[in-house]
Amino acid sequence: LDGTLVNSIYAIQKSVNDTLSYWNMREISVEESRLYVGDGYKKLLERSLIACGDKELTHYEEALVRYMELFDRHCMHRVEPYPGIRKLLEELKKRGVRLAVFSNKPHAMTVRNIEGVFGEGYFDRILGQKEEIPKKPAPDGAWMIADGLGVDRRRCLYLGDTNTDMRTGKNAGFDTVGVTWGFRPREELLSFQP
Repeated sequence: LDGTLVNSIYAIQKSVNDTLSYWNMREISVEESRLYVGDGYKKLLERSLIACGDKELTHYEEALVRYMELFDRHCMHRVEPYPGIRKLLEELKKRGVRLAVFSNKPHAMTVRNIEGVFGEGYFDRILGQKEEIPKKPAPDGAWMIADGLGVDRRRCLYLGDTNTDMRTGKNAGFDTVGVTWGFRPREELLSFQP
């Protein structure tokens, strides 16, 4: 989802910066945001707090609560599909390819992003972070999606823009594709031989 289908970096950055402002901490930049995302919101906040001076993570627990409240409000802030994504997805659908989204973003916000950008029912399956499912790079969610669609796992293609995505695809045993238009540099993706 983030960094692969849609550019959501401004929504993430705004929600983090609004959270940090409670303690008069400096804002994180777009570039920092790109480096801190990919492993779920808890890791995002941990990295952001440390970078902004809270090395002992004194505000961590409160930041988690505040961030989720703010992100609930701002999760669609400036979110848009990457150029060419709609055309790519339409072509895949025409060819009978089943489409699914697996994200470390909380499930409710994952659904809101997908439905807000692409419409309801566009994807065959959507799965965001849920407490009962190990988050990426664990393959469980990817397997749940494939199995729920009745798709042979050996025929799945997993696309993503971070090392977390490359590890998820590899851990699931799927052919894995790194996309270079997202949040992380090409070199990071290449190191996993996608």
